[in-house]
Amino acid sequence: MATNDQLKALVKSHADGDDPQFYAVAMQVAAKAARAGQSRFAQELRDLVDELRKRTTSQTRVTSVVPVARPRGELGSLLTVSYTEARLADLVLSPALTERLRHVLLEQRQRDMLARHGLHPARRLLLIGPPGTGKTSTARVIAGELGLPLFAIRLDSIITKYMGETAAKLRLIFDALVETRGVYLFDEVDALAGDRAAPNDVGEIRRVLNSFLQFLEEDTSDSVIVAATNHPQLLDNALYRRFDTIMDFVLPDDQSIRAVIGNRLASFRASNVSWPRVIPAARGLSHAEIVTATENAAKRTVLNGRDRILTGDLVAALAERPRAGAHPEPIA
Repeated sequence: MATNDQLKALVKSHADGDDPQFYAVAMQVAAKAARAGQSRFAQELRDLVDELRKRTTSQTRVTSVVPVARPRGELGSLLTVSYTEARLADLVLSPALTERLRHVLLEQRQRDMLARHGLHPARRLLLIGPPGTGKTSTARVIAGELGLPLFAIRLDSIITKYMGETAAKLRLIFDALVETRGVYLFDEVDALAGDRAAPNDVGEIRRVLNSFLQFLEEDTSDSVIVAATNHPQLLDNALYRRFDTIMDFVLPDDQSIRAVIGNRLASFRASNVSWPRVIPAARGLSHAEIVTATENAAKRTVLNGRDRILTGDLVAALAERPRAGAHPEPIA
């Protein structure tokens, strides 16, 4: 039978919504039972675990083919949908951000338990920080971890010059949140939620913001709303109060730089890389720029018929990428 530690591990993994760990511990219990001569019980437990795994896979597959809702025939032009398999382990964030994201995912997985106590999971996230620091990737990870479709809102289709039309399109989006549970990404949300006190503000933009704030306030769906911006200074102060969690993304530190490069070079021989040369060359770059530079160095390695990454190639590729806040010289 299961040991006390295994029973505790089973309960903890179930409470955390960690299915892989739950199945692993259950299989350990089955193996122990088999060694103790309880072969029938062991086989029944293995069959039960296999059935649960198949059911989970089937449910995930069904989720992945849910069509985009198109109320009034217009929503399809306002949203793009994707089904991502991104996982938290794919992200390189600061330990503090990783822990906050992990807790958001835990609350979402245990929303029924919270509801029994009159509590609600965090489901409105505001992500702020420079371009390329992982905001959009975080939305993909949330969708992937929760097995939900990721809906990206096309602001270019929502914002129009006609009075009242933008608010009507926003209403369609928030109706969709209720009809189809998913992760809804409002990228560059400052276009919708600019400061009402700005000197160049116009009446229509103010009405759009008021509508957006009202829809956020009234939304009681089970969907997750992720808003992202590179320009938090442009946001209206009232927007912050509508979000459960505000996550501040920054450029990677030295440890994160090494992790980003190491992850991207996992299939290459990189043990000879001189990190004291590479890390300074990457400082000031965003996560996305570091990935691009690393891939450029990897492509040079492949095209030269090598499988070992040269420090010089990596440093040169990093030096070519623009730093945050830097502007390229104009072409004469």
